[in-house]
Amino acid sequence: MRLATFNILHGQSLTDGLVDVDRFAAAAASLDAEVLALQEVDRGQPRSHGADLAAVAAAAMGAREYRYLATMSGAPRLWSAASGDRPPDGASYGIALLTRLPVRAWRTIRLPVLHGRIPVLLPGDRRPTVVRDEPRAAIAAVLDTAAGPITVVTTHLTLIPGWNAVQLRHLVHRVRDLPQPLVVLGDLNLAGAWPARVTGMRPLANARTIPLSAPVRQLDHILGTGAVRPTSDGTGIDLGVSDHRALAVDVVLGSGGRPTTARARR
Repeated sequence: MRLATFNILHGQSLTDGLVDVDRFAAAAASLDAEVLALQEVDRGQPRSHGADLAAVAAAAMGAREYRYLATMSGAPRLWSAASGDRPPDGASYGIALLTRLPVRAWRTIRLPVLHGRIPVLLPGDRRPTVVRDEPRAAIAAVLDTAAGPITVVTTHLTLIPGWNAVQLRHLVHRVRDLPQPLVVLGDLNLAGAWPARVTGMRPLANARTIPLSAPVRQLDHILGTGAVRPTSDGTGIDLGVSDHRALAVDVVLGSGGRPTTARARR
């Protein structure tokens, strides 16, 4: 079973600065994932030709089901916080979770927001930049597999140091009642081993994901707890879209280590 997470930068390529919906679809399909988590997803935005990028990726990968959750409503510079589970009318931006497997149940979670303007020292800068945090959220799905249920969760955490750890702890608390094994995928804006330390979960994929051309940090993570184990270290993949590399790993479920899909994974 292949798991993947990808911060898509609304489908934009750094090579030419363009959003090509067909190129984005090809990138999503190439991951060949049973579960795909997406962050920075546009829906109805002029900058991405009005496309519903979650729907585009779902069709490309052959997803059985998917959920898109808006965190911002409206166009950039004018947008406001989105609320509720249904996408707002008009343009929006958020996260998505897509799967080829049957879904038993969905859950959406709004994460705590740090209000006000906060000085943050960004990588490569000498002086702090004052930022206002965006709303953050998560999507969880309980999936059926041949080895039993598995819960998968995606999120995109704040870049504000310390507060991202607060959000991650909150998220893990909110899904503790769902079936294990549990996997958390997404852009956590926490480097290296920090997500594992914060959650007590195991890293299932170890690969640098940012910057795109010569990555030096891993901000995108796949964490697991319970009877799930990787069959490799995982891979950071330059798909020609976004400023992040996608992160993918093959896993098996259950104590016997049998694959959970009919396909044999390489």
